[in-house]
Amino acid sequence: MEFTYGNSTTILFGQGQIAAIKKQIPAEKKVLVIYGGGSIKSNGVYDQVAAALSEHQWQEFSGVEPNPTVETMDKAVAIIKEQGIDFVLAVGGGSVIDGSKYAVAAAKYDGDGWDILIGKHKVTEAVPLAAVLTLPATGSESNAGAVLTQAATKTKLPFGSPAVQPIFAVLDPDTMKSLPERQLKNGLVDAWVHICELYVTTKKEGAMVQDGYSEVLLRNLLTLAKDYDSRDNDGWRSNLMWTANQALSGLIGAGVAQDWATHMIGHELTALYGVDHARSLAMIQPALYRNQIEAKRAKLEQMGTNVFALESGSDLAERTIEAIEAFYHSLDVATQLTDSGSDKITTVKDILANLEAHGMSTLGENQAITLDESRKILEASVA
Repeated sequence: MEFTYGNSTTILFGQGQIAAIKKQIPAEKKVLVIYGGGSIKSNGVYDQVAAALSEHQWQEFSGVEPNPTVETMDKAVAIIKEQGIDFVLAVGGGSVIDGSKYAVAAAKYDGDGWDILIGKHKVTEAVPLAAVLTLPATGSESNAGAVLTQAATKTKLPFGSPAVQPIFAVLDPDTMKSLPERQLKNGLVDAWVHICELYVTTKKEGAMVQDGYSEVLLRNLLTLAKDYDSRDNDGWRSNLMWTANQALSGLIGAGVAQDWATHMIGHELTALYGVDHARSLAMIQPALYRNQIEAKRAKLEQMGTNVFALESGSDLAERTIEAIEAFYHSLDVATQLTDSGSDKITTVKDILANLEAHGMSTLGENQAITLDESRKILEASVA
């Protein structure tokens, strides 16, 4: 267990914290507020942000879509460059924040911004970024990672750099009040899989803090799902927002094996068929765990005991996977892809072709998921 851990994002958590933006962003900064489809104007968040920036020079860029595209974000990059923007405030969920991370990085690069995603350009500097979180799910508000899609090629790829980590993030649970149920459920699932990618691995390092905290967070999400009918409650919202943040703030991933195969395969479902990110993960993860069950058996058994309180037995790992599926089903989240617009054989073939084209021929913490194993996982995941 060897690692270097630090999280430089200042978290402003609680009701009314949006007003604190006024003191967090220097008055001389020229600010660009980036947001999505306009829901922040109907739920009062926009007005709060505008009030907090009343003494700043600022303008806005809207229209960031779910699963943000470089085509959209390049328009924001142009504004940052042309208007001399020196601070960006992302107001939204993971898509808006991820898109903004790309924008602040690409604004400091003279080439094609897509170079960042394909690894041609290494990000070492960016326009300062902060976030107001409105949808808890990805933890993007306090980490250095992002995922972008190139719509023209239906390619979805990740990048990361300390330069794009938000300086501060406002987490006000009141911003969640107007969220549709689908997005709340997606948030629960997304956070769950983030934890699993760091916890359900082939190794049992004995990282007591990371494992123990992962189990606490997973139990939190089980409780929140069980108490879903209480979602219009300050405590419920606060706990989901903080749990989702901690799922991917870096702590539980420090010094332990990390998987991410579910994400890499799930990204292709989103890019090709427009499946919600969280739901793509739920479609892939159970089949992936069954495919890799012997390598992951020890951690699945640990999860079954410490998270689901299942009885011991030779089939504990198998029952743990069934319990994960039951968790998804309790939220009305499907665990198979039922509509891709084509037959199953074509769907699997197209996804495998994309995986190979994107350099995803071997996946998982031990690179044990070859294209042939990915094919088996997909055959089980596609109805």
